[in-house]
Amino acid sequence: MPGVDRRAVIKGAAAAAAAAQFSWALSHTATAADADDTELRWLEGATPDAHAGTTWGVPWARGAYRPEQMFRLTTTAAGDDVPVQSWVTGHWPDGSVKWTAHAIAPGAPKASAYRLAAGSPAAPERKVTVTRSGGRVEVSTGVITAVFGAKGSDTVVRSVRRGSAEIARDGKLVALRQESVREGADVESFAGRVEKVEIEQDGPVRAVVRVEGRHRKGGRNWLPYTLRFPFFAGADSFRLVHTFVWDGEQKPGSDQGDFLRGLGVRFTVPLGDQPYDRHIRFADSDGGLFGEAVQGITGLRRDPGAAVRGAQIAGEKLPDTATWDTRVSSRLAYIPTWGDYTLTQPNADGYTVRKRTKAGYGWIHAAAGRRAGGFGYVGGASGGLSFGLRDFWQRHPAQLDVRGAAGDAAEATVWLYSPEALPLDLRFYHDGLGQDTYEKQSDGGLEITYEDYEPGFGTPYGIARTSELIFWAVEKTPSAGVLAAQAAATATPPLLTATPQRLYAAGVFGDWAPVDRSGKARTVVEDRLDELFAYYVGQREQHRWYGFLDYGDVQHTYDNDRHVWRYDIGGFAWDNSELGTDLWLWYHFLRTGSAEVFRFAEAMTRHTGEVDVYHLGKWAGLGTRHGVQHWADSAKQVRISTAANRRFCYFLTGDERTGDLLSELVDVERTFLEVDPQRKVRTDGCTPGDRHALSVGFGTDWGGISAAWLTEWERQGPNAANFTHVEKWDPATETTSKIFEPSGVVSGARNATPFYGDILGDWREEILAETADHTALRLYTTTEPTRTRIYTLAQNAEYRLGWTVRGYLQSTYTDYYLGTETRRVPKPSITLPEGAVRSDDHA
Repeated sequence: MPGVDRRAVIKGAAAAAAAAQFSWALSHTATAADADDTELRWLEGATPDAHAGTTWGVPWARGAYRPEQMFRLTTTAAGDDVPVQSWVTGHWPDGSVKWTAHAIAPGAPKASAYRLAAGSPAAPERKVTVTRSGGRVEVSTGVITAVFGAKGSDTVVRSVRRGSAEIARDGKLVALRQESVREGADVESFAGRVEKVEIEQDGPVRAVVRVEGRHRKGGRNWLPYTLRFPFFAGADSFRLVHTFVWDGEQKPGSDQGDFLRGLGVRFTVPLGDQPYDRHIRFADSDGGLFGEAVQGITGLRRDPGAAVRGAQIAGEKLPDTATWDTRVSSRLAYIPTWGDYTLTQPNADGYTVRKRTKAGYGWIHAAAGRRAGGFGYVGGASGGLSFGLRDFWQRHPAQLDVRGAAGDAAEATVWLYSPEALPLDLRFYHDGLGQDTYEKQSDGGLEITYEDYEPGFGTPYGIARTSELIFWAVEKTPSAGVLAAQAAATATPPLLTATPQRLYAAGVFGDWAPVDRSGKARTVVEDRLDELFAYYVGQREQHRWYGFLDYGDVQHTYDNDRHVWRYDIGGFAWDNSELGTDLWLWYHFLRTGSAEVFRFAEAMTRHTGEVDVYHLGKWAGLGTRHGVQHWADSAKQVRISTAANRRFCYFLTGDERTGDLLSELVDVERTFLEVDPQRKVRTDGCTPGDRHALSVGFGTDWGGISAAWLTEWERQGPNAANFTHVEKWDPATETTSKIFEPSGVVSGARNATPFYGDILGDWREEILAETADHTALRLYTTTEPTRTRIYTLAQNAEYRLGWTVRGYLQSTYTDYYLGTETRRVPKPSITLPEGAVRSDDHA
């Protein structure tokens, strides 16, 4: 296309895509037909044999339902009621419901299709409940009970019980730090310290506990984490969505620093059965199962009997030893017990399983395969723990460990990053090549390799990664069929979805249409779109676009001479959303309903929204332009982090972590005070820094900023008018972070908090806010105790003056310095009216 600039095309396309997604003019007002039953089917087609609870989203035409509407779920064929929990995730401009999220438990009636309609939901036979007493949070599904560690604890989950039996305890996070990238450097272990435990949902079908903290050893804290634990009614399982943010330091040119050597989740599993009644299982991605007993009684020189051997292979409790051949039962002490097992997947093309009797003794090769399923089990006839990590081989290096299975308790560790791999090296990949001025950077690297380099900008500080795990607390060693179903649910969590036609009818996500092969020309276009997707699937496999941080992304440009993608050439390497790949994939799914397309797009959202974006530091909310490393390029832009790329996953799945990514962008324009996206090309003489007059580009900046605002408005509905929140200043980073934001309230004039100050009189200030329905006032106060006692702030004349509205809401300040260094404050001058009595006169 001569005369058409590629950047102009991308700029226009980005703006158009953002506008189209939020173009309510494209929507239609609901008719009676729009509120008809919605049929839902499993994404992969077949009814899953098992799942750990599932959550999905459904759109509704404008005006169809109000937020208070309840929904009923039934099986399509038999009409059986299915207990369902529903909540609103999106709103139309008129306040009507645009998106709802729904959840069903693993024990819900199995069916290939369900119907969702307005109505009262069925109640689950066993509700999931959450109780909080002091710092203790306890969740019961009716089958299992989990107790969470309190603030300040290094134990995230204190115990998981099934009835009276403790299945697991001491659930912890483990991070291994190596002080140098050199082989043989010292390695130290950090534990995840709990800093906050919150209840995000409390049933009756689904409950979610959110835990935040950092990994700690001694006085060092690093790797902030957020954990979400969804529990479902009647389930013997729970999920874990694990997010960590990188805040370590690795300096280019130095081999010293913070090098991650391992990152994992660990549980202790009590074992009370005889060693020959204890079992270890690992799954292969193709459905195979590695299964052994801690003390094997098959293959011996003497035969204990067919019934005994058969029971052990099946994972069942063995018959009484009195029924065995005495030549075996009398010599059990001479049969080794294998207490330690390791499955490690160092790359996408091979894994190994090894075992040993105990620490200090040699490892024995046990099995090998190509791609592991990321699923394991340890336990026995009286209970055990199944555990699994999604995208296990895709995000290599990963590892599963079982230690001490021959003793009173085993440790099961799911390693998100294998401790047997090389340290995670995130250092920038070159020395700058002499590009110490803007002119050299523009006429040098940008001109020849398409890399926009700037010293100090190629840092990973603030990037994140989210992983999904599932745990089952079982009453005995499951059969091979049950374990295979659990492994499948781990690798591909079942999801319900509406048809493309139903999604289209709701008028969401802008101007698009389902697949149309009604003519020869249309068929050619549809075939070509399918071919393009299949091409990228094939390229991902051929070129192994896998790895701990890489999986989910694609490469930018192909090198026809080397017959490889330009993985090592500046801005032609990783795509980082540059080519609108996220939008293409999600719209391709909307049109086709293809499970394969959905899973590709979902993995991309998990990557581009986490690894390609900063979540901490002065660039929080910005993404990094395409490059050799996902954080290498100096162009930090909101077009990469844009909510327009993430909202599909959020609305279609109800995933809270994706919701976090959207919320992080609401104030993304503040980062423009820290970094000027136009700094290298600016000719207008503008000096950024005024928060009231930001200079932003139209295509690369404004599209992303407006998408963030509109998405938050869409998600919050009436709550979007709430600007009331509390921020905390961090002098180390010179940034603020939001530490409290009330829900269900609205702000006052000029988006300001209606009233705040020392209302209760203990010198700490409170917030007074109006509820969103304008029927009540809420007073918010701190729950933290204090030993500091000073005069009530309202006794200070200047402070009282600030309370008075004089044209504008005023800030409340005392006429003396009040800070952490303050030891004494002036005694207030108080004059009592005649006849008044001091409060202490009543003592």
